[in-house]
Amino acid sequence: MIADTTTFETPTLSPAALRMEQNNTLTSPRQRRNPITFMLFATIDVLYGRKADLRKFLVLEHLAQIPYRSWERVAQRRIARTNGRSRLARRIQERVAEARTQHDNEQWHMLVIEELIARCGARLGHLRYRILPRLIAGPWQLFTWILHLVKPEWSYTLNAAFEDHAEHEYMRFVASHPELATQAFGGELSDRWSQPVTAADVLRQIGHDERYHKLESRAAATGAFHVHQPAALDNETADEPIAA
Repeated sequence: MIADTTTFETPTLSPAALRMEQNNTLTSPRQRRNPITFMLFATIDVLYGRKADLRKFLVLEHLAQIPYRSWERVAQRRIARTNGRSRLARRIQERVAEARTQHDNEQWHMLVIEELIARCGARLGHLRYRILPRLIAGPWQLFTWILHLVKPEWSYTLNAAFEDHAEHEYMRFVASHPELATQAFGGELSDRWSQPVTAADVLRQIGHDERYHKLESRAAATGAFHVHQPAALDNETADEPIAA
């Protein structure tokens, strides 16, 4: 039986709490980049400019979904090799549910960014913002999949670095655009909240989501299953690896 995916959902914060978390991010040091993320972000800066903007965020969100798809594929392969060990299979299914929920959250980010871009009236060139991101995504997906097969903790560490970059970029972007705090954000994409929110609040929430994904990846890289780790299973499967 697959675990209840609500266990893995990122928390939705109030506007006041999001302002506090933005300050926490802006006053915290960035994670040191590794050579892979350095080359990836340098390539994106060359293609889309160094300055953060909504269209560049759309490209980042497209790439952010890829590791979670790769992890799900690897976990599904692992399920086929559990040889009837139901508890181990359940743990792997929980990892699949976690990766799927994180992927869906990144998809929500994309929808929000597309909505904000449409409101601004900015145009998205088909080549630059549709075709080119897919060309970048192909090698990135293959790399993250192979890395996860070879050394899962490296894959999680790489993703943590990616999410740390995204977290800081979102929070810094909101800080440099105070007009976002005056722009109401409604509709179906705001149904995470029971109170009115602004474009600034929604982008802060995305930044906080990225932090949560970063912590998830760091926990997985150190052998923990989840930031809020579930109850331990019996000794029969407790020490068995589930990521590859």
